[in-house]
Amino acid sequence: MVEVPLGGARHWVEFPDPGESGQDAQVHYRADLTWLTSNWTCIYGNGCQGIYADRPDDGCCTLGAHFADGEDRDRTEKLARRLTAKQWQLRGTGRADGVIEMDAEGDPKTRVVDGACIFLNRPGFSGGAGCALHKLALDTNVPITQTKPDVCWQLPIRRTYEDVTRPDGTSLQVIVIAEYDRRGWGEGGHDLDWYCTTAPAAHVGAEPVFLSSRAELVELMGQAAYDVLSEHCRARQVALSALAARSLPLVGLAPHPAGGQ
Repeated sequence: MVEVPLGGARHWVEFPDPGESGQDAQVHYRADLTWLTSNWTCIYGNGCQGIYADRPDDGCCTLGAHFADGEDRDRTEKLARRLTAKQWQLRGTGRADGVIEMDAEGDPKTRVVDGACIFLNRPGFSGGAGCALHKLALDTNVPITQTKPDVCWQLPIRRTYEDVTRPDGTSLQVIVIAEYDRRGWGEGGHDLDWYCTTAPAAHVGAEPVFLSSRAELVELMGQAAYDVLSEHCRARQVALSALAARSLPLVGLAPHPAGGQ
């Protein structure tokens, strides 16, 4: 499937943490509005090619999920015990052998069974293909932020941290909210056979990312910071629409190269 090249102009915004005061704020948020106002959506089961061509039904679940910390791991193991046989195809294997394994560096991750994450229900499963932990969220009417490993519910939003020292010697932490593109996976990201964020086929959502992924963004930023971010996203949408209506160039406001806004 077609993908667009990485790079190109982006529209960023930076603002202080709403919980702190003005220029004395020690925490700032920096957000990629080009990404957040794009119409990207997950197309798993509806055109997703998977990250490896020989396993298109896996989506991005082929490698298993690494954990953010011990709490993330413990929560995943606890939730695994809640899954029923109707929700989880490999429940018997998970109960017998556990759901955690160590990678080559000795870091814990979800176990890979028959080439994909142990929580991935394969095509043909009576409960439906896809992540069993995602299904748990749907069945219990809770956000996926409460049932899936952190890296899984965050993708393809990426939160990183930067420590900045100003010329006057003062410092602040910048929390960056952006697109988890191929580069986010490290050097191996460029070896993936397909990836969704730069694929026009995945930029077909009914809502922009800042709305469709509201629960995830609130979890990553907090409600107050999300509200500020939402205002900036809406202002960008208004500006884009006004420029387009007058057939004016979108200098500084270029849409996401894969599509959307």
